[in-house]
Amino acid sequence: MNQEFIITIFSENNIGLLNRITINFTRRKMNIESLTVSQSAISGISKFIIVVNSTKEKVVRLVGQLEKIVDVLKAFYHTNDEMIYQEIALYKVSTEYLFESDEVEKIIRDYGARILEITREYIVVEKTGHKEETQELFERLNQFGVPQFVRSGRIAITRDPIERLSEFLKERDALLSQMD
Repeated sequence: MNQEFIITIFSENNIGLLNRITINFTRRKMNIESLTVSQSAISGISKFIIVVNSTKEKVVRLVGQLEKIVDVLKAFYHTNDEMIYQEIALYKVSTEYLFESDEVEKIIRDYGARILEITREYIVVEKTGHKEETQELFERLNQFGVPQFVRSGRIAITRDPIERLSEFLKERDALLSQMD
């Protein structure tokens, strides 16, 4: 049965790595729902956060293949319940609606969003939350017309109090030291 999984990959930041990672999804006919790459808490290590809908068996095999890529240090998979995650969305709405009535301002407040910029022509609204929340706000604001809308990929951290990558790296360094 398909469910949503969050795959986290820690790697060195090398040219062509994203291509080598995504080809593994293509070979398995897995669609990437969301992809975000950033620095991790460890200097020099990048963190990929990839969201997929698949079976656990396919995700387990995929993570095993991803770990075989030379530049990948470690890959993990989690369910949504095991992670704390958010997305950010930006909406552009004509300023005229803000001044015609208080409806747009009320919607923005009700959704816990904030106005980032106001010009004579438009306002830019920011909302942080889960995909469903940012989509719902889009639908509410779109009754006034939203000429531009963008949503980021997911960012996520584990609920697990131990950073498994740090533990993995310590163990790896200890083994390498023993080999010297």
